[in-house]
Amino acid sequence: MTKDSRPNIIFLMPDQMRWDFVGAYGAPHARTPNMDALAARGTVFERCLSPSPVCIPARASMLTGHNPLSTGVLDNNHWLRPDHDACGVPSFATLLSRAGYHTEAIGKMHFIPWDSAEGFDHRVIAEDKRHIHIRDDYHDYLERNGLRKYAGAEEPGYVEGRMASISLVPAEHQVDAWVGNHSVDFLERHDGDGPFFLWAAFPGPHDPYNPTPDLLAQVTEDMPEAFAATPETEPFRPGMIEAHLKGSSGVDISDFDDATKLRIRRHYQALIRLIDAQVGAIVAAAEARDDGRETLIVLSSDHGDFLGDFDFLGKVLFHESSMRVPMIVAGAGTPVARSDALVSLTDVFATFCAAARVPAACQDSLPLPGIGLGDKRRGHLMGATDKGYCIADARWKLSRYRNGVCTLHDIVEDPREQHNRWSDPACSDLREALDRKLTAWLIASAMDGHKDKSYPYMTMTPDHPGHGRGWKRTYPADPWSGDLPRGLH
Repeated sequence: MTKDSRPNIIFLMPDQMRWDFVGAYGAPHARTPNMDALAARGTVFERCLSPSPVCIPARASMLTGHNPLSTGVLDNNHWLRPDHDACGVPSFATLLSRAGYHTEAIGKMHFIPWDSAEGFDHRVIAEDKRHIHIRDDYHDYLERNGLRKYAGAEEPGYVEGRMASISLVPAEHQVDAWVGNHSVDFLERHDGDGPFFLWAAFPGPHDPYNPTPDLLAQVTEDMPEAFAATPETEPFRPGMIEAHLKGSSGVDISDFDDATKLRIRRHYQALIRLIDAQVGAIVAAAEARDDGRETLIVLSSDHGDFLGDFDFLGKVLFHESSMRVPMIVAGAGTPVARSDALVSLTDVFATFCAAARVPAACQDSLPLPGIGLGDKRRGHLMGATDKGYCIADARWKLSRYRNGVCTLHDIVEDPREQHNRWSDPACSDLREALDRKLTAWLIASAMDGHKDKSYPYMTMTPDHPGHGRGWKRTYPADPWSGDLPRGLH
């Protein structure tokens, strides 16, 4: 037995996979036997929310343990400042690498620039799906095999299917299979005295929803119908239509019939089945290793996908379809359980650091409770995008949007979010309490996001050098290096 008993850690992360298309969450239409097997031998967190349901902001918060308002990354056109380490906001990969872990990232990270290390010792990169012009490792692989990446509109059925198309890349060369193969290869070949951290990040099932014909043929189950639009969702429709028509997707969802929604869902489930097969192969390869270490495996996603709910596609808004993701943890002594704790995607930061026994200061991350790394539970979870802010507890979710729409939903009694209780007199005290909590969080997060500008307090410190001429303050400041209070939970 090795003297260093810290576990290996594997993070499995499909891109844009909502929780209710995974069998372990009670989805009768889902066939995800490998994800379900992982859940059966570990802890399933029933309600995990991504506090910023957008690709790049979600990853910035997940990497650093700071919420999206603090990082300043609220949309896909922003990223962490290049000197965030100097500001005392390192990535979990940096912290683990410094502590002796080999850190390996395989697949789609969505870092800016796309080939940034962000603390990882080694990367194998596939920024695929929408990123067809990036000359990453997957591009080179396709080229060696006489293939290439395709724009969505080149694929059969793309326009009429609202991105539910058929891939022109053969099954054995699919990007998610490529990520799985490289992850298995790493697990079979990696050798070292220290533990490793492996992040296997699948580009699917993100749109375009483009399985191969053989994958699609496997999906024979009836898909669940989409949620109906509501008066509160209608104001977002014009912006959603324009974003898809003029953006990278280039499809028109102004006429969005039920049959097309069901087609999209079937294609989406087919992509998940391909990923599920890779999860099985990766777990098997991890179990076949004989390096004297336990392995902690975490499976989650950066956010969900509306898939036709409320006549939407994609994410961004604070609905369960967009925010809620799976969170499954197994191995390294994790108990078999189903947890009703409210948890955040951002909590993987503290979880990975705790598992690696790495001290880490962060603003909005807690070790996932009940798995042997800490038992503190969140009372609330707060989120932000460029569209607005939200706060959720175990039952209620309040959202305020920049266009003036305000919502309050009882997720237990109204899981489809069809009844807005914002103006319900019976909910006025609850609404005001949540609103006050949200306001306090907004102020605390804004202050946290500007800690790089702080300086040692002068007024009551007679020997402070700032009392004389010519003092130069340190910039950026690193106020997180000390023992500071955590954020609001």
